[in-house]
Amino acid sequence: MAVEIKVPPLGESITEAVVGKWNKKPGDAVSADEPLVVLETDKVTIDVPAPSAGSLSSIAFKEGDKVRVGEVLGLIEAGAGAPAAKPAAAPAPAAAPAPAAEAPAPAEARSTPTARKVAEENRVDISQVKGSGAGGRVHKDDVLGQLNRPAAPAAPAQPAGPRPNAAREERVRMTPLRKRVAERLVQAQSTAAMLTTFNEVDMGEVMALRKKYNDKFQQKHGVKLGFMSFFIRASVEALKAFPQINAEIDGEDVIFKHYYDIGVAVSGSRGLVVPVVRNADKQGLAELEKSVGELGTKARNDKLALSDLQGGTFTITNGGIFGSMMSTPILNPPQTGILGMHNIVDRPVARDGQVVIRPMMYIALTYDHRLVDGREAVQFLVRVKECIEAPERLLLDV
Repeated sequence: MAVEIKVPPLGESITEAVVGKWNKKPGDAVSADEPLVVLETDKVTIDVPAPSAGSLSSIAFKEGDKVRVGEVLGLIEAGAGAPAAKPAAAPAPAAAPAPAAEAPAPAEARSTPTARKVAEENRVDISQVKGSGAGGRVHKDDVLGQLNRPAAPAAPAQPAGPRPNAAREERVRMTPLRKRVAERLVQAQSTAAMLTTFNEVDMGEVMALRKKYNDKFQQKHGVKLGFMSFFIRASVEALKAFPQINAEIDGEDVIFKHYYDIGVAVSGSRGLVVPVVRNADKQGLAELEKSVGELGTKARNDKLALSDLQGGTFTITNGGIFGSMMSTPILNPPQTGILGMHNIVDRPVARDGQVVIRPMMYIALTYDHRLVDGREAVQFLVRVKECIEAPERLLLDV
């Protein structure tokens, strides 16, 4: 008995995916619930398990094909590794003679004289106009409607001929995740009034705190004390002081969010993703480090669920782990703020009238100027700076 392998529900508003990889080929034995095929959506990858034990008898879609929810990906012949049973081919029915193709009616017969005159004056190909009259007859209003219809968006320019260095190039189809990232970046730049402001932070106090307590912290909590937990806590304190940066524009309304779900940009196996740390204001440093670590591991192993990526209120991205000195991060719509961390560099700075060497980090806040004024953006960064340079403030809530 054949069992269908169907595309499962992919999550809210997601209707299609791309077949990323088949773990089996036709004829292979499969076990029940064994990961059979990997589907890639614009947000996550999903393992589709085998609905029953048996052997994979057929595959309906190859790797790279688009599939929709509910479509049959292939068939399993039920049984413990039973070989695929091929049904006997039924004799093909005699082909019926093809009907003679009807000659299309001439334009004069399927359009009115007035319609033809308007089409000629405006250089419209009347054979391409859909008629609203009986039998599809084209009237004057049909031609005018064609003229007033907005032009379809131009297709991306295609190469006019073979690329001169094609032998030394490789063409790879863009993944759904990368396409979605590209769409969202363009969306952010076209729908928000983005502006970025900068500040610098002396990381000396946090680094000294880590050095002093990291071993004991790790022994007690089973996780290292990193910088991200400090910046999440500092950001939450700043968001409480400046709620516009934890808000969202919805039409003519502003939605102020009285919860703090902080997205943390991490590198997954297929690119940058932004899983969300829920209720960050209710978590201590140890809980935050564990949450970030677990989400990072899931991202690298393609185990993030859609729920891990949805509903963030503010985002933090750390380009410093790759060596970035300064950048202008792009908003993650519909959020109105994103904080960029960068690398820590020993630099000469003035302290108490003397030049000293301190571990410094540039930080950046990109914000939606439609909702956030420059004053609030600058003060937000100052608040983050104060919390990092005096980390005891995070514990004393001052």
